[in-house]
Amino acid sequence: MASAAITVDRLSRRFISGRRKNRRVLEAVRGISFAVDRGERLAFIGPNGAGKSTSIKILTGILYPTSGSARVLGLVPWEQRRALTRRIGTLFGQRSQLWQELSPRASFRMLGAIFGLDDAQTKRRVAELGALLDAADLFDQPVRTQSLGQRMRCELAACMLHQPEMLFLDEPTVGLDLLGKQRFRDLLVRLNEELHTTVFLTSHDVSDIEHVANRAIVVNHGSIIYDAAVATMRSELLATKRVEVGLESAVDMAQFRAVIGPGVTLTSPSPFVLSLDVDTSIRPIREVLDTVLSSLRVADLSVVDPPLEQVIAEIYERPS
Repeated sequence: MASAAITVDRLSRRFISGRRKNRRVLEAVRGISFAVDRGERLAFIGPNGAGKSTSIKILTGILYPTSGSARVLGLVPWEQRRALTRRIGTLFGQRSQLWQELSPRASFRMLGAIFGLDDAQTKRRVAELGALLDAADLFDQPVRTQSLGQRMRCELAACMLHQPEMLFLDEPTVGLDLLGKQRFRDLLVRLNEELHTTVFLTSHDVSDIEHVANRAIVVNHGSIIYDAAVATMRSELLATKRVEVGLESAVDMAQFRAVIGPGVTLTSPSPFVLSLDVDTSIRPIREVLDTVLSSLRVADLSVVDPPLEQVIAEIYERPS
């Protein structure tokens, strides 16, 4: 497939621990096959232990597979790792590429030298990334003084320094607050749209699908259980949103049920807390929020996605 950034065919990885009677075989990846087009934004999601991190380590050449084949940008990752590293960028959760006691700019100079960039090329690239990621003011602050959200923007700049054709990101939003997560997701979309960088994102966060990806693959127990465009997934599996409402005064549930209308299931864990499960295929979430705000004395309000475990349960319950 000439247009494919990644092709994977029946890829498996087994880990063996213990000896003799205590010998155990863990099949972390079980014969998965898929392809990713150049310029695509793919969310590769699943719960902890689903095989996400093992898959990304194989595709970046860190691990050998037990069986099957894969090519990334036309290269076999575990056989041509050095050539591949010059064409991809990687960001593995909380593992930093930056030196804590130095400023990111100083780290960038060293990373630039590693990737064969001269000083002029590195300076030009750092300036471009500072503007693109709105992070130029962070590049001269020691890494140890930065918040996690600030550091992750600098980490993203570090893995984009050599202008990779593809980004592999393994749980990059772990530990970020809501604002930090949203900003990071926006940056990934901007990199993809402005530089046409292919994005392969592993996550266990449903929001990463909706905000970053245009396609999602869901894995569980090492196997692919769902592969679809995000628009399709949104209509099939993410049609429910939960609205959590903190109240200044207790609500009359019977009276409010008459007001809120169809497509909403109400529960009240306590007199001053209200939960609304909204079927967005029946009622727009904005309409429900307008009704809540105009009918109740609201102290706090949040909209959350269904947990990934619920999404996976729905996938298994669908008829084959």
